[in-house]
Amino acid sequence: MSKTQLYSSGLELANFVVTHDILHDAWTAIWSLYSEISQNEGPSSFVRFKVYELPNYTIIAFFTWPSSSKDSVQGGGGGNLVSSSTFKGSFPFFDFLCPKTKDPSFSINEPAFQLFKSIFGVLPKFEIDNSKPLIITGNSLGGSVATLFTLSLLEKFNFSKTKGPLCITFGSPLIGDENLQEAISKYAAWNSCFLHVVSDQDLVPRVLINGYQPFGTFLFCSKLGCSCFEDHHTILELLTTTNLGTLENQDPNKVFESYGTFVKDLNRKVICKDTTDDESLIDWTTTPLRAGIITQLVTIGLVQSQQQQNVDINIIITKTEKQAKMMAISNQHAFDPTRGLNDIKVHMVYLEQYKKLSKEYKDGYYDRYKNGVDRSDIDLVKHKKFLTCYWEEMVDQAEKRPQTVGASLRTRSLFGGTNYRRMIEPLDIADYYKAGKQDYINQGRSKHYIILEQLLKETEKPSSGPNELKKQNVASSLTEDSCFWAHVEEARISCKLLSSRESNDREKETNKLIEFEKYVYGLMKNYAVSSEIFLPESSFMTWWREYREIKGTFYRSHLTGLMNNEENYDKYAKGRLVIP
Repeated sequence: MSKTQLYSSGLELANFVVTHDILHDAWTAIWSLYSEISQNEGPSSFVRFKVYELPNYTIIAFFTWPSSSKDSVQGGGGGNLVSSSTFKGSFPFFDFLCPKTKDPSFSINEPAFQLFKSIFGVLPKFEIDNSKPLIITGNSLGGSVATLFTLSLLEKFNFSKTKGPLCITFGSPLIGDENLQEAISKYAAWNSCFLHVVSDQDLVPRVLINGYQPFGTFLFCSKLGCSCFEDHHTILELLTTTNLGTLENQDPNKVFESYGTFVKDLNRKVICKDTTDDESLIDWTTTPLRAGIITQLVTIGLVQSQQQQNVDINIIITKTEKQAKMMAISNQHAFDPTRGLNDIKVHMVYLEQYKKLSKEYKDGYYDRYKNGVDRSDIDLVKHKKFLTCYWEEMVDQAEKRPQTVGASLRTRSLFGGTNYRRMIEPLDIADYYKAGKQDYINQGRSKHYIILEQLLKETEKPSSGPNELKKQNVASSLTEDSCFWAHVEEARISCKLLSSRESNDREKETNKLIEFEKYVYGLMKNYAVSSEIFLPESSFMTWWREYREIKGTFYRSHLTGLMNNEENYDKYAKGRLVIP
């Protein structure tokens, strides 16, 4: 492999699977399956699979006969694409890949999809949290089926905690359109799950070009060596350029067998030649980037084949160089969990000021927004929308990124995410109940809030109680449970049902209110709820008046013991209230 790291993560992946014998073991699994089938069945158009348990990982291999695969992709309808919208209801296992655009669908190769669908019901169900990594491999159309199987598993993996599956294909045709490519390439962890090995003698990977787009890392091989590429524009260009007329006449069975030779040779020559004997391509003025590209193209036999056909190889080199530069620029702007934190502080400052001024309305931050009493709420919505978009993207990306990025979110960005959740989620709760809905926590809560809260719980140390600093700052602090107001709204609904005698199960509603009492008391005891809940017109104080009327003046509990004395409200705000 070229030691010029133009496409670093792809090169690392390729080197890893070679040096750790994963590529060898994947090919061995396919060859073993081929040997078994050839003895017992003979050639057919079906796909076969088998699971191999190795000490360090599990391999599932998919095999299709080379001649059948070649006929399928070259024959009539072999290049047909089927839209995900046509099987969304009947086969929903790829729905999570649909892009959030005006056209929320993607297309995949129809023959490959039909093959995959025909065996999906009998495929093994793997434990996602299994400590043994999962290697999924296949040849030709079997590689396409392996790719689809891997895609169907991606949603189940939490890449911030576990290693994802690795799909290795040999001579597999392209599988999907631009929308699918964008859906996979959006997440580095997803894209890094695919390594496609392509021989310079194999026609099958080069047939499906029009309307198709590659994703993952491509390892191009020739007798001279191999080079890997990640940029999909470059890969498509190389597949097109290396589609020589002579490939039509290649024996598909011999091409299939040649992959075994490539894999065997790779163990002996991981590093390809750094130089080319053609001085017209590399001289002292050649930039390192261009020289590295030439080295890669020489290694896969492209330079020699194009020169034999009198094609100007410099055009291909220049295109590849341009794409490499564009990819480098793109990587500079790639997702970074800490990028933009300073920008969102500006938006958070506006909300903090809004919260501070809300005390003058005697109802507080939550109720001021819910009641929508002034024009400043319009500006608040703009800031809220920006922050929500930022953190939804942050969580979405971190969920599907390698462990190092997930760890970064847990450390440098988690403080900002926690403040965001505690500041913004109450506003979402206000919108939810203002619309007349119920049960926000189970029916309306956004996934990104749940994940941010879970990340905090995983890193937060157990508390032994409030310290003096926490007590002193309670008046300016945010309520720790960002769902507090949802609990208040549900308690008010219970009060209404009991007061109006509309409830069919009064005991159930009464128990809910008792549990709410305990919940609020626990928050107050730990100074974990903002003192603004005691503002006269807040929803919490409205609940308290409603609840006291239902229970009567003789009812006693830990919470009522605190709430019946209004002096305690001021003491709590100043951090002086002693709560037993």
